[in-house]
Amino acid sequence: MRVIAGKAKGRKLIMTPGEGTRPITDRAKEALFSILGDWIVETRVLDLFGGTGGVGIEALSRGAAWVDFVEVSRKAIATIHANLRHCRLEQQAAVLRSDSFAYLQRYQGEPYDLIFVAPPQYQGLWIKALQLIDARPALLAPHGSVVVQIHPREDAPVALTHLEEYDRRRYGSVLLIFYGAAEDLRKEEAEADELDDVDDDDWDDEFEEDFEPEIEARENGESDVQDALDVDDRTDDRTGETMT
Repeated sequence: MRVIAGKAKGRKLIMTPGEGTRPITDRAKEALFSILGDWIVETRVLDLFGGTGGVGIEALSRGAAWVDFVEVSRKAIATIHANLRHCRLEQQAAVLRSDSFAYLQRYQGEPYDLIFVAPPQYQGLWIKALQLIDARPALLAPHGSVVVQIHPREDAPVALTHLEEYDRRRYGSVLLIFYGAAEDLRKEEAEADELDDVDDDDWDDEFEEDFEPEIEARENGESDVQDALDVDDRTDDRTGETMT
């Protein structure tokens, strides 16, 4: 595993010993940050079930302002610290030893722009985490995103009140599901519709300007056909006869 882009590009990350973590593949991680794009710059990120810290470190490398890593395993905590030092990003992060569910329930700080959820697989933990985030809307900043990483076989319907799925992408054995606040998504859709209406009006105005002379001519009873007839009715100067 490596850092794909940004100021720590190319640095290799050590893996957490054992099988209790769920590292993201480089392919899926690259796709995730291609989707997020420049939006990640200056964001606050929560990397739940931190594991190796790969997603949070990639976010910092690409310009995120701060990342909180939450992990209960001592081995994983040591791994995240080592990877942050190796990438020289330790000044922009906190590594917190805590149960992720307890952290979601008691957190009282600034909201996060991105919450990444990648718990140990096949235990339904992602649903519990997502529902805890849903129950506390203040955890997520306006227009923020929650991204869940699971195996496709773990996919299941989730009853949510405030969050709503807006995208999903599969990369082999990795399924990424994107959620946002339903209210924010409605606002974004309305804004997009307004922009489409403005673009349509601008196009109509340009069309009318381009074809205004022809439109006026047609309104005055003139046409290209009539112009052609007028030409055909002229007298031939060579013969003195009228052309028909």
